[in-house]
Amino acid sequence: MNNMWKRIFILLSGYLSIIAFAVLGGLVWYKNNEDEEVKKTVKLTLIITLIFTAISALLGLYNYIGSLWSHYYSTNAYEAYGILSSLVSIAKIIVYAIFIIKVFVDNKQNEEVTINNKSNNGAKSQFTSKSEKSVVVDEDDDEFSDNLNNKNFNN
Repeated sequence: MNNMWKRIFILLSGYLSIIAFAVLGGLVWYKNNEDEEVKKTVKLTLIITLIFTAISALLGLYNYIGSLWSHYYSTNAYEAYGILSSLVSIAKIIVYAIFIIKVFVDNKQNEEVTINNKSNNGAKSQFTSKSEKSVVVDEDDDEFSDNLNNKNFNN
């Protein structure tokens, strides 16, 4: 399975349920030891899921304490609970949507780097960082290759 889809399913499972995220995130964390992007997505989703779970728990506690009074459901306190619950649900949708879009954008940038790397027509591309900087080395230019191999690049 493509790493982009793994990351999207992890985020979707975090949005749907903490139990679904625990199963899927734990499985991906256990099985996928070499890919750092997927691990970062699991960590990020864990943090986001725990934040929204804590907010929901506090709102639930507020509602349960309010329900101990006889006229709670006809007061402004119950109306405030409804508004806050709706705002938290909207915020949860927005946050997860932003991170899913970010996964698509990151994948698109990685594909462009790969396409640019393949379009160098036989030249080797040595990446200096993740920000798409590269040094193109022509295999036929032995003097340049020797100089490149002998220098220390301190970036």
